[in-house]
Amino acid sequence: MTTPRPLGRLVGLSHIHDPATTPLYPDDPEFRTDVVATIAEHGYYLRYIRQGEHTGTHWGAPIHFRADGLAAHELEPDDLLLPAVKVDVRQRCATDRDYAVTIDDLTRWEAAHGRIPDGAAVIAWTGWDAKWGTPEFIGTGEAAGRQPGFAVETVEWLLRSGRLGRRGALGIDTFGPDVGTDQTYAVSKLLYGERRISLECLANLAALPVTGAWVLVGGPLYRGGSGSPATIYGILPG
Repeated sequence: MTTPRPLGRLVGLSHIHDPATTPLYPDDPEFRTDVVATIAEHGYYLRYIRQGEHTGTHWGAPIHFRADGLAAHELEPDDLLLPAVKVDVRQRCATDRDYAVTIDDLTRWEAAHGRIPDGAAVIAWTGWDAKWGTPEFIGTGEAAGRQPGFAVETVEWLLRSGRLGRRGALGIDTFGPDVGTDQTYAVSKLLYGERRISLECLANLAALPVTGAWVLVGGPLYRGGSGSPATIYGILPG
């Protein structure tokens, strides 16, 4: 009897969660781990993990920015398995920490790769995944808190055209889809309608193809949760 082949190769898109290296969004809860049982003393090893729902690589549920939105436990498995497209904006972000992904970025992408599938996870690769664990991820001095994201008009276009669909996602390797200078979170407030989610602090985006892959979002489904720290996988074409 032969073992069935998997549908595709998996690549990990999550950073390792570690209080020593995981950047925290300003004013987020402390991330700490405490050993509560050891093999020597108790016969098993166990830690108590304390962190916010949006610490490290994570996903966000609609309730994160909409009081009437669905919580993590109210979503379905299909909401967490989405076709993925990767838009490489690293060159622009390298010289502009405030860069906002434009409609033109996406239409140029489509001219080269075809239409973004409806209900896709549209992932912006800003190059921030390479800054993980360094002060450059958050920024220092005048750059503190500044990060790339999506322009509001770009998300309006994705919604109006159906490309984000009823269920879909914005993904990014920064703290979130909003540019860091927008403290109103306008992009997030647009995104989190119906069954749409966010994928944030993504890692290893070099391993994700520009098109043809899917993303699978794992992690605890907290009752009433605004999301969860996550293990996110890219499923590459077989």
